Amino acid sequence: MHKIRLLLLLSQTLLFGEFQYRVENTNFTISQGSVEPNADKSYVYNYDRLRLRTDYTKGKYFLTFIGDGVNYFGHEYVSAQDFNYVKELKSDTPFSAQTNYHDYYEGSVYAKLYRLYGGYEDNKNRAVLGLQNIQTGVGRIWTPTNLFNPKNIYALEPDETFGVAALSYTRNIDDTSHLSVVASQNADHTFKYGARYKAFLNFADFAVDAVSSDETKMVGLELEGNLGDTGVEVRSEGAYIKNILKKASGLEEKEFFQGIIGADYGFVNGLTLIGEALYSSEKFTREEILLNTDSEIFSNLVGSNFYTAISATYNFNIFLDGGVVYIESFNDKNSRFISPTLTYTQNDYNTFVLGAMIQNGPSDSEFGRYGNTYYFKYSLSF
Repeated sequence: MHKIRLLLLLSQTLLFGEFQYRVENTNFTISQGSVEPNADKSYVYNYDRLRLRTDYTKGKYFLTFIGDGVNYFGHEYVSAQDFNYVKELKSDTPFSAQTNYHDYYEGSVYAKLYRLYGGYEDNKNRAVLGLQNIQTGVGRIWTPTNLFNPKNIYALEPDETFGVAALSYTRNIDDTSHLSVVASQNADHTFKYGARYKAFLNFADFAVDAVSSDETKMVGLELEGNLGDTGVEVRSEGAYIKNILKKASGLEEKEFFQGIIGADYGFVNGLTLIGEALYSSEKFTREEILLNTDSEIFSNLVGSNFYTAISATYNFNIFLDGGVVYIESFNDKNSRFISPTLTYTQNDYNTFVLGAMIQNGPSDSEFGRYGNTYYFKYSLSF
């Protein structure tokens, strides 16, 4: 009887809250060059993700669930070594956030818990517990200070990142400043701690970041503001990082600095330009990067000391948008990554995208050693 009363009480409580749900299906048809260097091989396959999102709010409390069902279809691709690399990519959490891959003749399928978090928010406080996204940094292309949920500009979906199992808290000190702290647990059950203080100076927003764990120490600084009355938004962030990395001969401690500087400007005719440059005092070989795919600073392991990027988007009309990202790697032999897209938005529910990821340069350069990727994307949401 006590259990029944408890269930009735919970049901009545939930009835006074507000539920929202959203279903999204994202489907890619992809012609992808091999991720093996200088491999004259490409694969044609289909990638489909069915996503369910549910949000519940009751007063100042909230709960969010996002779950995915993922299917790869294409026998040649799921049988290749390239797909084995995909299978090795998993969230750095103390619990498994996805099922095993279930292979069938033509493909492979699995389910994934993308986000699951709940919390409390009022005018001064926000506390969140669960599998969540921790946002830091001001970069549009690179965010060297983000050691929790860094995006990958070279991926088909750069903003699709693994969740972090964490407790985060933000205190709004006043209208222009706040303090955030976070404690997350890794797959090996060790903890990573972070803190961020953001405020407004007379000319710009600034933030100070710090991250500490058994293998990583990071101190960072962010600046973002308008360049006078020009309409140009300028930004910069830098991170001093100390980390223990794996090498073929054992472990090695690395200390290095990474920083970006960038600017945005939106023209009245619908054109928006973004420029950004990344400097890293250390660069890493492909072998070092592959050995450290599970590192907390994996996104900071770059193959060049200096990069520049230009991003341009243009609204042709209310239905059609075009964009391109151009990244130049300045190394012993320069190479470049070019990603054009053309997006047609039919309505609030249907979106179509044609895109490519072109890698160009000498065969022994950072980007030139890999093949190109072309894709068609269809998104349905309701």
